[in-house]
Order: sequence, then structure tokens, then C-alpha cells
Amino acid sequence: MPRKFTASAEQLRPDTRYQSLLVSKFINCLMHDGKKSIATRVVYEAFDQIRRQIPDEEPLEVFVTAIENVKPAIEVRSKRVGGATYQVPTPVNPRRQQTLSIRWILEAVRSRKGRPVARSLAEELMAAYRREGAAMTKRENVHRMAEANKAFAHFAW
Repeated sequence: MPRKFTASAEQLRPDTRYQSLLVSKFINCLMHDGKKSIATRVVYEAFDQIRRQIPDEEPLEVFVTAIENVKPAIEVRSKRVGGATYQVPTPVNPRRQQTLSIRWILEAVRSRKGRPVARSLAEELMAAYRREGAAMTKRENVHRMAEANKAFAHFAW
């Protein structure tokens, strides 16, 4: 019986320049309409700009640290109890943490209008590296919501 093709982490190949699965995943998330070569060029241009602006740091290290800084530890989920809906704080599993951090960084990059994507990406990654920027603000808001609703933690599944 032939195996069905499923896109999973086992089939993700590391990127060509840094041999990193995380960079490869980021490129795939940035990609639009299947144009991977353009997404790859944008990411590498952003890394080159990071190298120029922070010469004593390796761009891959800045990128990984930025992703780590944006990862949320806790989030709120809606839980219906009786007739009321509560925002229940729940811990985030590591795979979802990574997905959310990549998503939030890309949302922040796409919301910056009027400049090249590579430049916006470089700026947002450097901001997240310094624990600043729109993606970090999103993370802080999620943590603040969880903190405000910790009284409902006993409803966690």
C-alpha cells in the first residue's frame, strides 16, 4: 500500500545558508503563493542587514534569540462553564510557542507598510532581540490577559 504524502517536521529540510530547521520553517511561513525563492531572499537580506547593524552578533543568534523572546509561556483559552464563558489561562506547549512567535513576528512585519519586507523583518527581529517591538507587545498583552484571569485557572482542562 503506498504511503500518503504528509507535510511534517520530518520532511522539513534545513535552509541552505545556515543549515537551520528554524530558519527553514520561518521561510515557509513567510512564503506567499508558493514563491519560496522570494521568501528565502527576503530572509537572507534581512540577516545581511542584521549583520551590518549588529556586527558583533551572528544573525542566526539574533534570530533564534528573537524567536525565544517572543515565545509565550501562557495564554488564555475560552471555556464555557454553565451559561458563562471564562478566559482560562493555560500553559502553551513548545510547538505552539514556536508557531505563535513566528506568526506574531510576521504579523508585525506585514503591518509595517511603506518599506521593503526585508528591512521590516530585520527591524522587527532586532527589536524582538532587544525585547521591544510589536511582537513583544503582543506577547506581553497575552501574558497580561492570563495574569488578569488567573482567578479562573481552576477551570483549566
